[in-house]
Amino acid sequence: MAERSSRRTFAPVVLLGLAAGALTAVAGNKPWAEVVPGDYSDFKGSTPNQILAAGAVDAGKMPVTTALALVVLAAWGVVLVTRGRVRRAVSVLGVLAAAGALVAVVLGWSETAASIRDQMVLGAGKDTVGHTAWFWAAAVGAVLSLVATVLAVRLVPSWPEMGARYDAPVAGAEPPPVAPEDQSSLELWKAMDEGRDPTAGPAE
Repeated sequence: MAERSSRRTFAPVVLLGLAAGALTAVAGNKPWAEVVPGDYSDFKGSTPNQILAAGAVDAGKMPVTTALALVVLAAWGVVLVTRGRVRRAVSVLGVLAAAGALVAVVLGWSETAASIRDQMVLGAGKDTVGHTAWFWAAAVGAVLSLVATVLAVRLVPSWPEMGARYDAPVAGAEPPPVAPEDQSSLELWKAMDEGRDPTAGPAE
């Protein structure tokens, strides 16, 4: 009963991991901090807004998060097509990458804001720096990625595995002979074309 329950977690955990990894990857490539205009109501004349310096296209971004999220997504892809110890080892790699993405998010709170401040052209000094919704999206995605990968490490031994029929054929291996009555006409003609006797039984 417990094993059957664990097998049922396969689809939900994998879907959660893929969705969280994709969210983190997208959010990591977006600005996490931005200039928030201040209140200049007490100023006379033009409003001296602060703007970003020319060429500051990467200000407020944390691209390392996207890189780690892509590693997590790649790990999920490998988990789907492998078995045994390799599968579990890749799940552990996914945990490490997800943990790294979460650390990057934590560090990004201050680092992205600092990068914006470094690139600001100062005006009257009333503009501030705030965090965007993409920062929070990356935080949620990183946390969910870590949860999903940790669950994978724990549950992967009981998850269904890809059948051996999907494995690459072994060099030199020949398929077992099939009785003539079980072969289709096409298979019989193919056997004769290859110089084999389709009526011959297995060699003893």
